Amino acid sequence: MLSGLWNSYKQEYWESSTGRTLDKQSNNITTSEGQSYTMLRAVWQSDKATFDATWDWTKGHLQRQDSLFAWKWGQKADGSYGVLTDQGGNNTASDADSDIAFALTMAANRWQDATYLQAAKQIISQIWQQEVISVAGTPYLASNNLEKDSSQDAVMNLSYMAPYTYRIFAKLDTSHNWSAVVDSAYSLMNRALDDKLDTATSVGLPPDWLLLNKQTGAIRAPERSTNLTTNYGYDANRTTWRLALDYAWNKDPRAKTTLQRMSFLSTQWQQTGKLAAIYGHDGTIKSGDEPPEAYGTAIGYFKVVDPHAAATIYQTKLVSLYDADSNTWSQPMSYYSDNWAWFGMALYTDQLDNLTT
Repeated sequence: MLSGLWNSYKQEYWESSTGRTLDKQSNNITTSEGQSYTMLRAVWQSDKATFDATWDWTKGHLQRQDSLFAWKWGQKADGSYGVLTDQGGNNTASDADSDIAFALTMAANRWQDATYLQAAKQIISQIWQQEVISVAGTPYLASNNLEKDSSQDAVMNLSYMAPYTYRIFAKLDTSHNWSAVVDSAYSLMNRALDDKLDTATSVGLPPDWLLLNKQTGAIRAPERSTNLTTNYGYDANRTTWRLALDYAWNKDPRAKTTLQRMSFLSTQWQQTGKLAAIYGHDGTIKSGDEPPEAYGTAIGYFKVVDPHAAATIYQTKLVSLYDADSNTWSQPMSYYSDNWAWFGMALYTDQLDNLTT
């Protein structure tokens, strides 16, 4: 099933002639995130040809002089193609940078090619230099390269934080304290679950975005004018998947205890038989849609905390989207939905091996 869905994804969203991943729901742009997802899926599927073509395009079109990656590429106003600098496209996205480096690390081991590892080491070092900020002596992964030198509170995205990658980075970049970034990720997640932010109460769900004071370490909600919300939505829901993968690979008890605090998800499932696309930080439903990614990400929570519900969700909300006759999705799937439904199904069925071991 996973192999068939991977092949259909390549046919729909990946250009075999270039190695570029297209977000067809967003004017065929290409993001560093999209390239990272393709690289991760390719290495887990042992598809070296796709991995190499994707990495080659990413190096040639998105990689900046500092080895990190411009996050947004597409058609410009004048009809030409390139990094969309007028939309901030030359800035980085730390989740994509981390996922690309991690995919390269797994590729180095899977295919026994040290050139992947050398590329990964350069990226990892620059993630620390450009995207890790220090708050009262504690290192945190910020959401992009702009936060490092900004005098403003740092923009943080919890779903960008992937503790399982920092454990590997610590082995490859011994000059920096990546173990402390694992610790700060868990600390910040739990503080965000506790804090009311801009609502009257918190139901224990991670927010899409928050701000971190670089002097005091205090957290707060972004200004509403920025369109960065504290909702549990299309950004934040990836947090559960990343924590579940860290628990699957490393059995860090903090992964399980942090996920257990998100019991609102179990309550919603028990009471309504579904999960909404977007919840406010106080648990109010902001969008009642049921996109596949809502289940592909939340399956991480249920796998660790509520296995009985996980089995039901896997069959009724994820496998039900698959057509065995055509060996593809039974209905059209957006770029984002395709990726996160697949990642969720692969996580639930234990098909995401830590290839760096």
